[in-house]
Order: sequence, then C-alpha cells, then structure tokens
Amino acid sequence: MRRLRWPRWMPVDPYILLLIGTVGLAALLPARGTGADVASGASTLAIAFLFFLYGARLSTREALDGLRHWRLHLTVLACTFVVFPLLGLAARGLVPALLTDPLYQGLLFLTLVPSTIQSSIAFTSIARGNVPAAICAGSFSSLAGIVVTPLLAAVLLGGSVGGFSADSLVRIVLQLLVPFVAGQVLRRWIGGFVARHKKVLGLVDRGSILLVVYAAFSEGMVQGIWHQVSVLRLAGLLAVEAVLLAVMLALTWYGARALGFGRADRVAIQFAGSKKSLASGLPMAGVLFGVHASLAVLPLMLFHQMQLMVCAVIAKRRARDPEARDPEDPAAGARTAVGTGAGSG
Repeated sequence: MRRLRWPRWMPVDPYILLLIGTVGLAALLPARGTGADVASGASTLAIAFLFFLYGARLSTREALDGLRHWRLHLTVLACTFVVFPLLGLAARGLVPALLTDPLYQGLLFLTLVPSTIQSSIAFTSIARGNVPAAICAGSFSSLAGIVVTPLLAAVLLGGSVGGFSADSLVRIVLQLLVPFVAGQVLRRWIGGFVARHKKVLGLVDRGSILLVVYAAFSEGMVQGIWHQVSVLRLAGLLAVEAVLLAVMLALTWYGARALGFGRADRVAIQFAGSKKSLASGLPMAGVLFGVHASLAVLPLMLFHQMQLMVCAVIAKRRARDPEARDPEDPAAGARTAVGTGAGSG
C-alpha cells in the first residue's frame, strides 16, 4: 500500500493542525473534576517521560566533540537566552496599546525558552550549512534551557504570573532535569533501543505534547480566561511576533558575519539562534504558569508555526546561494524531517 504524504504545497505543518484540533477539543470538551485530575497527572508523567527520552537520545560523546566549536555555540546561546529576552522586555512598551498583560507575559516567556533541535538540523541541512554544529547547538540549548529558562522566568516574570513560585523551580528540576539525567545515565543500555524505535518514540513525543496542550487549555476554559482575548489582540500578537522573528533572523545572519563566521556556520547560527522550541516550552509553561498556561503558550504556538513557514522559505533560498557547498549527505533526509519531525522541535 502506498504511503500517504503531506502535500509539499501545504503551508501549515500537519502537527500544528493537530495542536489546533487539540485546542478545539479542549474548548468543546474540557476536562473537569476527576477528568481534569487524571489529565493533569497523565500530562505530568508524559512530560517526565518526554525529557527522559531526550536524555536517552543525546549522545554525550557527540556533545563533547561539539564543544570544539565553542564560539558558534556561545553565539547561539547568547541569541537564545540574552538577545531574545532583551527584545521581550522591550515589548513591554506595547502594553496595553497592542497587547494585554497576559499575552505579554506569554510573549516574554516565549523569548526565554530554548532553541529547537529537529527543525534547526533540517533547515540547516537544506540550506547546505554546518549540520554537525546545528545538532550540537540545538542540543546544548535544550539542555541549558532546563536550568536557564526557569531561572530567567524567576527574574523576569517573578510573582506576576499565577502559579509561579520557588516551588515551581523545584518541580522543574524534578519533572524535567531528573528524568533527563536518568536518560543520560541509562543511555548506555537503552540507547540502541531508542535509536531503533525512533519513529515510534517520536509519536510518543508528539502525543505527550498534545496531552499537555489539552490539559492546559482545558483548565483555561474551565477558569474562563479565554474571554480576555479578542481577535484584534490576536492580530496584534501576530504582528509583534512577525517583527520579533524578522529581527532575530537578521541579527543572527548579519551578526554572525560581523563576528567572522563562514557561510556554513552562519546558516547554523541563523536557524538555531532564531527559533524557539515548542517541545520544551509547553511542559515548562505547564509547571510555571498553572491555570494561566493556556494563554502563556499561545504566543509560543503561533511563533512556532510562523518560524517553520518562514525558515522553510529561507532554507530553500540559501540552498541556491552561489557559495553554498555541496553537502556530503543529500538533503533529502532533512526535507523529510521538516515534514515529519521538525514540527515538535
């Protein structure tokens, strides 16, 4: 039987459609009472398992080898955890004229989460950039984000967000960092199994995120916080995020050139330094924001789809650059990753 493929002309990542469908399900049939408790408990376990898999997948040897390209990795980390948050703080001036305070808190949180892994690798490969550097940069960013994102949230968001407290930091460590470390420790024995069943476990990844989205948006619906968002406010949020993405794409590309990086490295820096991870951000938002998690993750979900669409176009244009080198491995595998694995990154 011929396998069905997602049409290449379709501008929306199929996983985003699943996320939208999950939000719609939560709006129509939100979990209440015992159902809400079950959904919350299941999402907690799913998040822990998700980060356990992240730890089991990350090759410690590859990560150590990647440290040799430390200037590139520091540049990506600076873009992700310094430049992005500064732009998020600057957006405070748009409240209340363009953004409501809850939407701004979500936008600021968006600027604090780590970079993607899958989509950064895929787009870097398509654009004929430094793929090994993109792999390490994305991995380092995700690992650092487990610690850095909650700390930045503690400083920049403080007590202004419901559900955030010192206890939240402890929960982040127990729910995200401990499973990740456990995955690293057990990688010696389960790494082969994880690699052999990559596709199946990828479905577990995405299913876990969908469960987190359903639990968060269900709680938001029950609390009635969605009445705070209007169509005009959403349009304003999209405009702000479009500017944010454009600024970061320009800074990572031209800034990397000013720092003396070659074309291949600049491609990796642009795609790893301008994007934010939905897979890492959603679980953290659920822990940090509590009942306000649905509004907090809305900017991240919108930005995620926007970055995929824009970066797909840029990657294809970069591949036609006269100075683009021919990669040792064909980019076809990466193109497949964009359609099947980049969406949850």
